[in-house]
Amino acid sequence: MELPAPLRAAVDQMLAREPLERLQRASEKLSDRYRREVRDGKFHIDGELAAKAYLATRLPATFAAVRAALSMVEEASPSFAPESLIDVGAGPGTALWAAADCWPELRRASLVEASAAIRSVGDALAKAGQVDCQWLAGDLTGSLPQLPPADLVTLAYVLDEIDEIAIPAAVSRLWALTSHTIVIVEPGTPAGWRRILTARATLLEAGAHIVAPCPHAAACPIEAPDWCHFSRRVARSRVHRLAKQGEVPWEDEKYIFIAASRHPAEPPEARVLAPPKISGGVGRLKLCRADGSASEITVSRRDGAIFKAARRADWGDAFDARGDGDDADA
Repeated sequence: MELPAPLRAAVDQMLAREPLERLQRASEKLSDRYRREVRDGKFHIDGELAAKAYLATRLPATFAAVRAALSMVEEASPSFAPESLIDVGAGPGTALWAAADCWPELRRASLVEASAAIRSVGDALAKAGQVDCQWLAGDLTGSLPQLPPADLVTLAYVLDEIDEIAIPAAVSRLWALTSHTIVIVEPGTPAGWRRILTARATLLEAGAHIVAPCPHAAACPIEAPDWCHFSRRVARSRVHRLAKQGEVPWEDEKYIFIAASRHPAEPPEARVLAPPKISGGVGRLKLCRADGSASEITVSRRDGAIFKAARRADWGDAFDARGDGDDADA
């Protein structure tokens, strides 16, 4: 997955005159924080250089994760075509660009971000897009601006920066701003999965309908030390690769999310929870099912359409293990 062409061009232009060594040092500090999962509630992009480092090292991966999550929402809720967006903890507008890429109908967005530096960068980047945007100062656990509800509300890579005990109240605040669908994305780590479980429980208690990725609203069948997450391969631009001092032209971003709505959705019969294992005429898939269970199935060439679907399936895909639905024939 790559950034949309207008965003990629705007980012490249913004980074073009930044000395590589300065960008590398700032990027290393930022990446180290993510690798070590520092969750002290103090993360703040406090300057232009730090904001540019974010563009170089984190924007491509977070965009890929949010865009992949929205694709699952689009699949499970095909009639949903949001015209308005509220994104809290918006960073440089990652969710804005992902939502606009998924739904061309998007017309206006309110982007709430505490850091003045990253708001400035995001506002400059947004001018390359087609959505009418307002950038607002605010904090999820502090002061939020007064906003009317939006069709789509997003929160990407933010819950990991607040105290776990504050998650239910924070999610409830966002749900009150949601007129249709809310999407919350977190890093695909065991801790990220636990935060998403808390958000999921909060939304279900509020009467929300689960949209994705879960094919059910029952208790999560995954048990620690296992955890539910997905992965998206991200293409690295030249600047991205050099800033991170990487050798390969891609990286894999692990993520987990929950999407819920005030309206019923059409979740799949099952969701693929791990990379399928296909060897010769036998395939093994780990599935989360609509009945609330999770298990690994084994299929062979004798299973016909199911085996063909298994060969095409990828981690995170919807899957019809019954062999009588669209997923088996897709």
